[in-house]
Amino acid sequence: MAAQKSPDSSRRSDRSRRAICDAALALVGEVGYARTTIEGIAARAGVGKQTIYRWWPSKAAVLLEAFLAESARRSQEVGEAGEDGAYGIPDTGDLAADLKLVLRTTVDGLNDPVSAAPTRALAAEGIIDPALGAQFVENLLEPQLQLYVTRLRAAQEAGQVRADIDPRIALELLIAPLTHRWLLRTHPLTHAYADQVVDLTLRGILVQP
Repeated sequence: MAAQKSPDSSRRSDRSRRAICDAALALVGEVGYARTTIEGIAARAGVGKQTIYRWWPSKAAVLLEAFLAESARRSQEVGEAGEDGAYGIPDTGDLAADLKLVLRTTVDGLNDPVSAAPTRALAAEGIIDPALGAQFVENLLEPQLQLYVTRLRAAQEAGQVRADIDPRIALELLIAPLTHRWLLRTHPLTHAYADQVVDLTLRGILVQP
């Protein structure tokens, strides 16, 4: 008689974690963060709420992990893999085109209800919960900002961007306007607007002929 294999608990746990993360993102998009509960996430994922509490201390922590996983997936869809398998801003030699591509993708993400709802929720929760806010910055924002730093430094080395420009400040000229318009909802966030932000930024940082 063949030996009976025992269930793979690690695979089962991975499926449960994915189901919980998917449920958290879906619920926040459908009913908002305030009305999303651990009980609701558990019911949507088909698990007991104690399963969630075993892995996460709060619904905010669930949402953060879910959003990080979703952001990584989206980055792989639009980025170009380097030698180490990491995804970053493309470097075609045309800095304006590369930045416009990435900022347009950012606009699409901010306008997508699936990602916009959890982003707003995590940004707000991070103000109330400093520890969560620090995780949000460290695990999501900082890696993305470093991609801009890398691309701008490459442009400096290629003689395109002025040597006296600090890439950390220059990237804020690109990101901050989009974030400001998105947070305050003062005007529509469009590809045309993103292109204008890139054009205006480059006027100030490029080496002039």
